[in-house]
Amino acid sequence: MTRFITWRSLLALLLILPLGVACANPNLDTREHVVKVVPLTDGLENPWSLAFLPNGDMLITERPGRLRIFRDGQLLPDPVAGLPEIRAFRQGGLLDIALHPDFENNRLLYLSYAANHQGGITTRVARGRFENDTLHDVEVLFTAEPASDNGRHFGSRLLFDRAGYLYITVGDRGDMPRAQDLNDHAGSTIRLHDDGRIPEDNPFVGRSDARPEIYTYGNRNAQGMALHPDTGAVWQNEHGPRGGDELNLIRAGVNYGWPVITHGVEYSGATIGEGLTEKEGMEQPVHHWTPSIAPSGMAFYTGDVFPNWRGNVFVGALAHTHVTRLVMDGDRVVEEEPMFREMGQRIRDVRQGPDGYLYLLTDHTNGRLLRVEPAE
Repeated sequence: MTRFITWRSLLALLLILPLGVACANPNLDTREHVVKVVPLTDGLENPWSLAFLPNGDMLITERPGRLRIFRDGQLLPDPVAGLPEIRAFRQGGLLDIALHPDFENNRLLYLSYAANHQGGITTRVARGRFENDTLHDVEVLFTAEPASDNGRHFGSRLLFDRAGYLYITVGDRGDMPRAQDLNDHAGSTIRLHDDGRIPEDNPFVGRSDARPEIYTYGNRNAQGMALHPDTGAVWQNEHGPRGGDELNLIRAGVNYGWPVITHGVEYSGATIGEGLTEKEGMEQPVHHWTPSIAPSGMAFYTGDVFPNWRGNVFVGALAHTHVTRLVMDGDRVVEEEPMFREMGQRIRDVRQGPDGYLYLLTDHTNGRLLRVEPAE
């Protein structure tokens, strides 16, 4: 019997074959653009994040604790030397990467990672000077306290805002009540100066019952963060439990409710917190996903390559293995389009490159760097 190969089958085949075998990229129809997804490299072990260097190189973090260089179309075999001591354990390891806003002049590179601390393991952020493919003069800027003995919910996205403040997400470490404790870094967004100093205008500075690094709290496990291209506001997505993933606009001192209120339930189906979706004094999400998509990397699109996507938010989905496109009207989501489900890939990070293309990282033991381009 004759069998017909669909474009979905061709794309799935493309993403499992070695790069040298793949010779065609079938076109994919989205609501606004016809695109193709081009594999650039494989051989990445659970990649987590990437950054674009001024010279055209890309730096890619691998969760087991390696920082890789993608140069001139090739993944260099040797990882970057000079990294801090990293604890690769369950969801932890080498996680996010961010360049200092003045990287071209100071060469400062920031890394978030899991590390041993006080008999447990925690989220830590360090910076170093990146020169000659090596990290020099590494210094630890932040250590989330107290540490925990489990391997869940490290959070760990990094972002600089337009004023040069550094934002760090810290997950609740799988211990829900910690997210409501202002004397605990877990379940929060941290805000620091670029050298680790605490800003005097952080919302809880001067309080004896709160850690002054905390900027927001009541966050479960935020793994996507991006700046709004027009307002400069910080936006964030976070994992819910079984349902209740959230997209939030981050504002100083706000309690985002976890685990007192949530749109999700326990994985067993049991009620969480007070069994409510809203409560006075706790912020509602701008958008939520129920059932959960397990959101991760996130980017606002501002390029010229896909003009009909300008201002849209792109979010990688780990559980539903797709990229979701959110159309915004001010601070509201007015349309959502799941894309690239045919690939069946866990999308860990989404970034807009300097060339205006979208770049994706797939979270697999043989992870890939993919580029979304216009179809020819």
